[in-house]
Amino acid sequence: MAVIHRTTLKPTKLELLASWLPSRPWYAGEGDEPRLTKAGGFRLDDPDGEVGIEFMVVGDASGAEPADYLVPLTYRGAPLDGAEHALIGTAEHGVLGRRWVYDGCHDPVLLQQLTALIEGRAQAQAQSLTDTPDREVVRSFTGTGPVPTAFAAPADTAGHTDLVAPDGTVLRLLRVLRPAAERPVPAPRGATGHVAGAWDLPDGSRAQGVFFVLS
Repeated sequence: MAVIHRTTLKPTKLELLASWLPSRPWYAGEGDEPRLTKAGGFRLDDPDGEVGIEFMVVGDASGAEPADYLVPLTYRGAPLDGAEHALIGTAEHGVLGRRWVYDGCHDPVLLQQLTALIEGRAQAQAQSLTDTPDREVVRSFTGTGPVPTAFAAPADTAGHTDLVAPDGTVLRLLRVLRPAAERPVPAPRGATGHVAGAWDLPDGSRAQGVFFVLS
């Protein structure tokens, strides 16, 4: 069980992301200075208790239209071997000390727990509360076997990030989020699994939409 510490992080997560987001091909803001807010998200527990896993929704008001991005993050107490290209930055945690913050699509611990969530073997946790399930996160899986946990290097596009397993399974992360019309949010047509979650819109309303698609 991950413990949520009420402490400081310097620089903050949003400060780290403000430097990183404009370099992403799916970033739709204008210029190199995003106007970011934390709009929502959830967490997963690492069974070994070593890696923090967070799926953060970040709102950005810098473009002609507001945008909401899904950013999976992992927090580690030491560098992840071979993942220098996926490092977003380092920060000093008031309790845990230095943390290495990664784009979670490149972290095997996050991918293992995400596939466990899709299969129903893991429970989504509230973003800011200890030991509290997030009931707004929904998932489905209609496949016949275990979801792969090993994928090739993530491939970014203008709207999503794809991870492809050796057997051809594709795990798609929707980087630019769109509110869904239905509740609960159904799996997209042709998908064998999905994860959907909730976030706050600029007008104060609460949206729900697809975060991940398995096909």
